[in-house]
Amino acid sequence: MRGPNQLRGWSDLAAACGALLWAQAAAAEGRDEVRAVLFGGLDAGRSTFVNAGVKAAPGGLVSDGFVLLGGFGTGLRSERDWYGRPAPDGRRPPRVFRHTVLANALGGWQWLREWGVVAVLVGPEMSFETLGTGGAPRRALRFGLRLHAEVWARPTPETLLTVTAITGSARRDGWGRVSWGWRAGPAYLGPEAALYADATGYRKWSLGLHLTDFALGEANGRVSAGWLYEEKVRRPGLFLATCLWLPL
Repeated sequence: MRGPNQLRGWSDLAAACGALLWAQAAAAEGRDEVRAVLFGGLDAGRSTFVNAGVKAAPGGLVSDGFVLLGGFGTGLRSERDWYGRPAPDGRRPPRVFRHTVLANALGGWQWLREWGVVAVLVGPEMSFETLGTGGAPRRALRFGLRLHAEVWARPTPETLLTVTAITGSARRDGWGRVSWGWRAGPAYLGPEAALYADATGYRKWSLGLHLTDFALGEANGRVSAGWLYEEKVRRPGLFLATCLWLPL
């Protein structure tokens, strides 16, 4: 079960970062031989989460067809133990550490068009959490299904629109992100907004700026930073997220 002080929706890191955008760019360059993209990401702030994964397509990533997406991640955050016994005398619950491991294996279809790429995937997910309480730690292992839908579009040659929506039953949570970018050299720069919610009643909003599809050696990347607000704890904060992807 999730609690306060989580940085962004962790489902964001399980996405294929810029793999869909890369597929569109590769199609324009005629690189139809690539069938897999490795990706990895980091979220840093009050909480820290890292992940890695792969997106693969037997028929190639630059055409319509079946795609596979698998990811694994781990994170650590501190929070108040709101879900244990209430503290005596109305005092605030003690601060504890939550360690989380996430994994998923999704399959679906992508559609490649001149204006962009659309993908819809579904498959099993797993979450494992350990919550330290000062005594014996509480542990939870959950399985469920995840649905992932994503759009990377270029409305004009100088603009980029991305929309991502992810929901999972293992933790009964959902995450969505929308971004817009204008051409800034070889990359795109612009605003983004995201919302995370789960079954505990926890909500988190974030607004920021992103720089997407910049080159870093043989890889490409995205970095975003800005402001977030957690409704349950009514405390604003900052986020920083990075992601790299590498075609194989």
